[in-house]
Amino acid sequence: MTRNVFLKMSVIGVEDGSFQKGVTKTAILAVVLLKEAKIEKVKIKRIAVDGSDATEKLVEALKELSFSAVFLAGISFAGFNVIDPVVIHETFKKPVIVVSRTRPNNITVRRALQRHFDDWKQRWEVFKKIGRVYRILVVAKELPIYVETVGINIKQAQNIVRSLVFCSRVPEPIRVARLIARGLS
Repeated sequence: MTRNVFLKMSVIGVEDGSFQKGVTKTAILAVVLLKEAKIEKVKIKRIAVDGSDATEKLVEALKELSFSAVFLAGISFAGFNVIDPVVIHETFKKPVIVVSRTRPNNITVRRALQRHFDDWKQRWEVFKKIGRVYRILVVAKELPIYVETVGINIKQAQNIVRSLVFCSRVPEPIRVARLIARGLS
């Protein structure tokens, strides 16, 4: 498929706003629908810092939207409020692409979960069931991004990711969601 085909797709970008651990009780979760590189719709949800409502709130936000794929800026939002990409994929039958600017360090994540959460095993299960982490170079002479996929193979995901990179190495749906979430925080 050509870049123009991917640009016509309706894609969702999800990112959280800033917060102060121990001070802020909730954080913004921005859900942005882009089509042809234009913002079609924005939904804002509040999620608990280090809570367990992020997957539920994302499902709620996505229910009325028509889209082809979901881009998540990682799995943890508002601290360790985990969004389960498998649940999102199974609920909507759409691919989920998890994008990280740095290589995920699941050893450190697991230690932090064990240290701070009684329900750490439940949260850790989400990290475990996501597949392999892929390194993708999207812009020449820039750092790579790291991608995990659910419901789509890496070759297809790589094509979509590369077609949606305009202003930085981060796909536009996530970049726009981040700008909105951080701007409202």
